[in-house]
This record gives sequence, structure tokens and C-alpha cells, in this order.
Amino acid sequence: MTHTRQQQLDAFSRLLDILDRLRVECPWDRKQTNQSLRPNTIEEVYELCDALLREDDRNICKELGDVLLHVLFYAKIGSEHDAFDIADVCTQLSDKLVFRHPHVFGEAHADTADQVSDNWEQLKQREKGGNRTVLSGVPDALPSLIKAYRVQDKASHVGFDWERPEQVWDKVREELREFEAEVARMDHDRAEAEFGDVLFSLVNAARLYHINPDTALERTNRKFIRRFNYLEAHTLKQGRDLRDMTLAEMDAIWDEAKRQEGTDGQP
Repeated sequence: MTHTRQQQLDAFSRLLDILDRLRVECPWDRKQTNQSLRPNTIEEVYELCDALLREDDRNICKELGDVLLHVLFYAKIGSEHDAFDIADVCTQLSDKLVFRHPHVFGEAHADTADQVSDNWEQLKQREKGGNRTVLSGVPDALPSLIKAYRVQDKASHVGFDWERPEQVWDKVREELREFEAEVARMDHDRAEAEFGDVLFSLVNAARLYHINPDTALERTNRKFIRRFNYLEAHTLKQGRDLRDMTLAEMDAIWDEAKRQEGTDGQP
């Protein structure tokens, strides 16, 4: 279902009115602060990501609402401190989008998505209050896998990248050999460092082949959970305990779970 712009504005205005009232009349909403909301915000974003991975439109809509509530809540708190309100949030975002899309709102030209992405990074460093160095815009708090992808992506925009994607495989093999050597020496600290290099090189390979490594790993997590749950359920039906089974017996059921899913790895 689509709505007119006026219907969208009316719905947004109603939401603002509801939040204003809750902030005054509800004891729980009234006591919330930036810090008390922060953990819930992280949870809501992860729930949205889960719905997005499942392409679950109904829950995407629901979780977007939960995330929007948090955005509006932070803006409401900001207005109470006379720091900013939702109008400032929208205005700053609008100004940033216009500035970073000169090929739409100005005279610049960009014919491909890659050109737009390159221009975006350059404009971020030029704008007032923007990132002063290439990697300064990567948040320290990002999960390590996502951070690796982001720093590699940003570096690539200034030409620090492989000339051809297939060149990355020599680096992957080199890092893997170095990791194996440290494991053989039983040097845990150096092995950990080398394993980090292996992961970093694999993330680089994913980026070069336009694969999101975080999404790819989550798909594998879900696949493993699905197959292990099948293994456990099948074992319980037989009145047995996984701890009493041989690895060969478990592998046989695991292979059965794989066959149940089909060739595409989906249930």
C-alpha cells in the first residue's frame, strides 16, 4: 500500500504528537535518557537487520517503526536540552544529501554507482566538519568484521587497492601459510595476529567480489544452526543423546539435513 505525501506527513505528525504526550504523561518514557535508550537502540537495529536478512516485509515495517521511535526519542531529548530537535535532524540530513549528490542537484556528472561512491567519499572530506582523514569516518565501535570491510572500502576510494580482484588470492594464501607456521610453532600470540591477517585478507576478497562478509557469515551461521537443530531433533526422536554418538553417526544425519535443504542451501 502506498500513501500520498500528505498522508505520510499526517502520520509523521501524529507520531510526534504521541511521543510528546508520552514524554509528559508516561512514567517510563519520562525517565528515559540518551544512555538508558542506547542499549535498546542497538537491539532494535539488530532486530531490523534480522528482518532484512529474512526479506520479511511485515517485520521490516515493524522494526523500522521501532528504530524510528528511537530516532525521534533522541531528537525529543535534544529539544529538551535546547540542543536540537527533529527539524534540525531532517535539515542537516537534507543538506548533506544535496551536498553529496552534485550529479543530481548540481552540475557534476556521475554515470555509475562506483563514480557516485568515489565522489561521496571525496565530498565527505571537503564538507565543513567532515572527516579530516580517509579512515576517520570509520567508527571505533563497529564490529570488527564490518570495520575491516569499511576501512578497506575507504582506502580503495583513494586508489589503495588491487589492480585486479584475482590478485587478492595470493595474499590470502600468503596469510594462511603464515598462520599455519605460527600454529606449528605453538606461538599463541603470533598465531592470533596471523589469524587476524587471514580474516582481513578474506574480507578484502569478499569486498573485491562484491560480497558483504557480515551477511555471508550470518547466512552460514543460520545454516549451521538449522542443520545442527535437525541433527539434535533427529537424535532425540531415536531416544539417544548426542554425547553418546560417534562423529560418523552425527555426520550421516548432518548430510541428511543438507539433502533436505536442497542444492541452494536453503530450507
